Amino acid sequence: MNGFNLKDYLPILLMFVVAAGFAVGNVLLSQLVGQRKSTRTKLMPYECGKDPVGSARERFSVKFYLIAMIFILFDIEVIFLIPWAVIFKSFAAGGYGTLVYVEMMTFVVLLLVGYIYVVKKGAFDWGERARTEAEAEARALREVQKRETADAVRRAA
Repeated sequence: MNGFNLKDYLPILLMFVVAAGFAVGNVLLSQLVGQRKSTRTKLMPYECGKDPVGSARERFSVKFYLIAMIFILFDIEVIFLIPWAVIFKSFAAGGYGTLVYVEMMTFVVLLLVGYIYVVKKGAFDWGERARTEAEAEARALREVQKRETADAVRRAA
């Protein structure tokens, strides 16, 4: 077995350097080229796909948490496919390729059955009430934006 060789880790270091350079480059580019209009809407916090309109004490729909748990569940299950793909070739060379392939396809079928079950149960269907709430929040946000625009026009005049 070969000893530790630092040169073997050079591609990983290069990947980190490129990723960090890309991130820093995009932030600097947006600061240099981007617009600098600070409106009330832009300065308003935005979190979890829901605009902070109304009381901070209002209750979220249970479906919000259900979607989050389903995302984590399916995300973790899909992550199991990566190590399998990496070691599949070595199992196939050892004569266990068919067995390992059948086991993984069973896993994928179970994952698909779970996804179909979730869809059939309506976990992704937010229903009329959620749509109505979202439209009301959007209308309230548009009213705030109209008032901001009117205030800006009055100040400019």
